[in-house]
Amino acid sequence: MQLDAGAIFSGKVTGITKFGVFVDIGEGRTGMVHISEVAQTYVENIADFVKNGDEVKVKVLSVSEDGKISLSIKRAQEQPKRNGPRPPAPVPDRPTAREWTPKRNENMSFEDMMSKFKQSSDDKFSDLNRKTGGEIRRSPKRGQK
Repeated sequence: MQLDAGAIFSGKVTGITKFGVFVDIGEGRTGMVHISEVAQTYVENIADFVKNGDEVKVKVLSVSEDGKISLSIKRAQEQPKRNGPRPPAPVPDRPTAREWTPKRNENMSFEDMMSKFKQSSDDKFSDLNRKTGGEIRRSPKRGQK
């Protein structure tokens, strides 16, 4: 039996731990299904999903150089079809989050942008001076009093 990533096998649950499930896939080979690969939903207690001796369908995720086999139960199953609400259709003439929109400063030269930045910075600094009365309090450095 060839164990390649992506292959799907039927196996028997031989052990359950709090972090995963051990599955015998035949020919004396056992792989582990991590708790995150047991079901499509959040799994708090693995025993709620599988029991010792259960037959499960598993997908090989990887085989390490030292022979450890990583398996998945949820990826071996067909993905459930989503019956939930669909995202709203985009409104014409209104940019979506994925659409590119030009920036306001795109037509400005570098010097104009720098001048605008400097003016904004000066305004903020003036407001700060007005609020603090021109005094900037600094906390003492570590080790100093």
